[in-house]
Amino acid sequence: MNDSRIQTIVFKDPAWRSRVIGSLAFALLLWPALVLTEFKPWSLFDEQSLSATTRFLGSFFPPAYDPEFLKIVISATWQTVAMATTGTALAMLAAIPMTLIVNQQLSISSIGRNRMHRFAYVIRQIVRWKLVLLRSIPELVWALLFVRIIGLGPTAGVFAIALTYSGMLGKVYAEIIESSDPQATKILLENGCSRMQAFLYGTLPNAAPELISYTIYRWECAIRGSVVMGFVGAGGLGQRMDESMKMLAGGEVSTMLFVFVLLVGVADVMSHLFRRGLE
Repeated sequence: MNDSRIQTIVFKDPAWRSRVIGSLAFALLLWPALVLTEFKPWSLFDEQSLSATTRFLGSFFPPAYDPEFLKIVISATWQTVAMATTGTALAMLAAIPMTLIVNQQLSISSIGRNRMHRFAYVIRQIVRWKLVLLRSIPELVWALLFVRIIGLGPTAGVFAIALTYSGMLGKVYAEIIESSDPQATKILLENGCSRMQAFLYGTLPNAAPELISYTIYRWECAIRGSVVMGFVGAGGLGQRMDESMKMLAGGEVSTMLFVFVLLVGVADVMSHLFRRGLE
């Protein structure tokens, strides 16, 4: 195929101008970000960095496996799972009422030409902005605050997960419900059913698989987040790992990293089984 034929094919693409312009715009936006963050990946391969990396990784072997240490790791792992599970459960309890308040599909005023009462509108906007506030602050920041208030331990992590995840769950629950088929809910509301009855018998049967699937995904994320929050004193596997790193006990760190990877893998398998059971 000659050059003229190739050029003809390329310029027959109706979207080639927008693609070229989009690529150039992306490059122009990316370059200042790389400069601002001082992104220099080649620094990983200089002599000093390679030497430090070799010493750091070398301290990880052999992993620690003495029975006393393994008992501590198992206890910290269960604490991490308990923290994630309790935090997610509390987040659900807080998110469900807020979801019912902000949801448009369950609004009585959405039937016919009724206008929403001003007081109801104000309450809905307050709850909506409350969800924005809760999910805007990362769980790590909440964990730092609660560690200062109630001290070290998993309680701080539970509160941190509950607050941040209630905002996330509330927002996504509302979006899932609003994207589901509203016909059954609308019929129930038009025939005099309460919002709760319309939700239980009209909305929930359609949206339940997606709601459960997203909740399981958030629980999986909470397990990972629990480990990270442990580094600021919120208990669990992360706090033990932080202590071992401060003592330069590389073998203990490698053992806990392996347990962490195994824990996330088990959580992923469990979430997959739950999702497959919903199909």
